[in-house]
Amino acid sequence: MAGRSRSQDAGPDIARLRLRNQRIDGATRGEAADVVKWLVAVQAQDFAGAKWSLGLRLRKATDSQIERAFNEGAILRTHLLRPTWHFVTPADIGWLLALTAPRVHAASAHMVRSLELDAAVFKRSNAALAKALQGGQHLTRSELEEVLQKVGIATDVGNRMAYLMMGAELDGVICSGPRRGKQFTYALLEDRAPQAKTMERDEALAELSRRYFASRGPATVQDFAKWSGLTAADAGRGLEVVQHGLRHVVLDGQAYWHPKSRPPHNDGSPTAHLLSNYDEYISSYKDRSAILSEEHGALLWGRGNALAYVIVVDGLIVGTWKRALMRDSVVIETNPFRRLTHAEKGAITEAAQRYGRFQDLPVSLL
Repeated sequence: MAGRSRSQDAGPDIARLRLRNQRIDGATRGEAADVVKWLVAVQAQDFAGAKWSLGLRLRKATDSQIERAFNEGAILRTHLLRPTWHFVTPADIGWLLALTAPRVHAASAHMVRSLELDAAVFKRSNAALAKALQGGQHLTRSELEEVLQKVGIATDVGNRMAYLMMGAELDGVICSGPRRGKQFTYALLEDRAPQAKTMERDEALAELSRRYFASRGPATVQDFAKWSGLTAADAGRGLEVVQHGLRHVVLDGQAYWHPKSRPPHNDGSPTAHLLSNYDEYISSYKDRSAILSEEHGALLWGRGNALAYVIVVDGLIVGTWKRALMRDSVVIETNPFRRLTHAEKGAITEAAQRYGRFQDLPVSLL
């Protein structure tokens, strides 16, 4: 088509492949832990949105089922890859922390110094937290803050408590425990993941590289580095080890790598999905041009919607959506960036109904 670049022409194909490889199209029959295992880690600072990111990839999941999986420890929530929370399985948490925690520590170093935190403080804090959580205890952040204050560790300066807790997560001392009502608790990592796998660093780098491109491809090495938090050199080394099992295509001088599989089926009917903020379909890539046009990107980011829930049609972001959970229904408001066809509107309506089933509530679509 005249006026479009090669990368834009290839965008819908890349988008459809990503939808399939991320298991958004062709959702799995498994459990929440199966989705997290496939994706390796799922960004989860917005807990409600992250639960929907898993539910979107499962055929018959409900919010309560995923909440139960979290409370039972089938999936855990902790800091790894980058300085934010992720869902991860108990089997993967150990080697992922060993591989990526040093980079998260490095990214946080300036703030840690500004809060007058050092190795000695973290050692004391970790020991106090571990002692408080012994015997299978699950305590809230407020309760653990009292523990630290009692041993003389200041927690009321800036974000000091947040960095003390993140430090304990990155050091493999604590991770998520079951929720107490709506409150999050923490538990000892060794209690929640007693059989966590360990790997040598090169093995872990290869494992992360293989699973990233299998579940996120087509993607570039720059995408992988951004998502994993690894250095560009380490990301390149990881890709080099696993690239023999991948296909690649060069577009505008950029190599995209993806699994060796058949092209996704396309019967011509539009498919639509309502994605949460931070969904891996968005947060897994440095370059989002294959799923978001320049025009629509200006609308999305220009309106301050960096944290928005987005509407995806045939793999492309075409608008945003909001939801309000009522006692007896869920109200969904859509804000498309362009005029939608009748078929696209129908697909979005079905996507909204699917979210309603996830919440076990009828939907009112605005």
